[in-house]
Amino acid sequence: MDAAILSKLLSPDGWALLGALPPYDERQAMKTVTALRAKGVAPDLAAAVVTQSRLRTRARAKFGDFADGMLFTPDGLEQATRLLVAALHARRYLDAGVSVLADLTCGIGADSLAFAGTGLRVVATDLDECTAAIAQWNLRHFPEADVRHADGLGLDLRAEGIEGVYADPARRVSGGSGARSRRVFDPRAYEPPLDSVWALRETVPAVGIKVGPGIPHDGLPEDAETQWVSVNGDVVEAGLWFGPLALDGPGRSALVLRTFTDEDGKEHTLSRTVRGDVVPDVGGVGQYLYEPDGAVIRAGLVGQAAAELGGRLVDPTIAYVTTDSPAELPSARPTDSVGAPAPIATGYRVLDTMPFGLKRLKAYLRDRNVGRITIKKRGTAVVPEQLRKQLVLTGTEEATIVLTRVAGNQQVLLVEPLGAV
Repeated sequence: MDAAILSKLLSPDGWALLGALPPYDERQAMKTVTALRAKGVAPDLAAAVVTQSRLRTRARAKFGDFADGMLFTPDGLEQATRLLVAALHARRYLDAGVSVLADLTCGIGADSLAFAGTGLRVVATDLDECTAAIAQWNLRHFPEADVRHADGLGLDLRAEGIEGVYADPARRVSGGSGARSRRVFDPRAYEPPLDSVWALRETVPAVGIKVGPGIPHDGLPEDAETQWVSVNGDVVEAGLWFGPLALDGPGRSALVLRTFTDEDGKEHTLSRTVRGDVVPDVGGVGQYLYEPDGAVIRAGLVGQAAAELGGRLVDPTIAYVTTDSPAELPSARPTDSVGAPAPIATGYRVLDTMPFGLKRLKAYLRDRNVGRITIKKRGTAVVPEQLRKQLVLTGTEEATIVLTRVAGNQQVLLVEPLGAV
């Protein structure tokens, strides 16, 4: 989005036009643009309001009803922190005694919304003039937020009275000539580079940095708490928290969040933090199999999960936990779990096991009249889509199988889903 289009969107006519659009429907998008142009709306404004309508629809997963009063860019929405998680970021700063912080790479203003919304005074900066203008608009209801088109690394933190620093470095680079941006995995290629943000803790110890969940463990700073976060099973981010923001001290942790709406329409969030360095037992497949949450796996805390589940790993290199009896952690059923810990794994009852072999598996499933199959895998090169075609299933029953490595050997487990624990 350029400055001219943004100006048109923020004009009284542009804003009213955006607010009057019907709910976004991809199948009707072109018709909507054509109808707007037929009414005399400029082509660039017609395209812009329909694009914003599409982005708002996507943004509701992260911002809920707040999305209806915001503006977005595709990359800004992609990288924006979910409001639920941003609120937890704000809580860290509050618990650390921070009252004034700098959001060095505010983007469209997602985290700054949460910071300002909890009463923190925030100086929010972005290098891109148009993005900074969008953030300023999104934060227009919060006098606690001072949004600037500036290089956040150039702030005089002491002179500004900054007590904490937050950064969400750009992990995408432009493809140029209208091409789609591409994701960056090397922290040295972030904008700004992680090293430049880490260095700020010499001036302000309370530094927090959002990074991609795929960040490698090698090279993580020893004085930070690195926490991976999942929401409803999706790993959404990792965060590096320094100084007083590392509330439980340096190390790796996983934060598992599950949301649900109760019978009265009230929304609830279950949470559980997994932390610890446990060397897990390894043994044969028991009567139950558990797949730890993705944040637990990314954090390298499968051993701790196994300990909490009362189980062992099926293989030293595979993130599956097995037990001889059902795990007894609280369930996350919406009817009885308000205030309970979030589940950290998905459970299955093991019905049968066998060495992997296409002919053997095909005959096994045919004998059981299986026609529909769910395939889960870990630690195997088998491609589920290809395997499904090779099995040529024609029965009427359903089945779930797990392809994995057990004690170094490829195995097939026939399982029955139990739910989250």
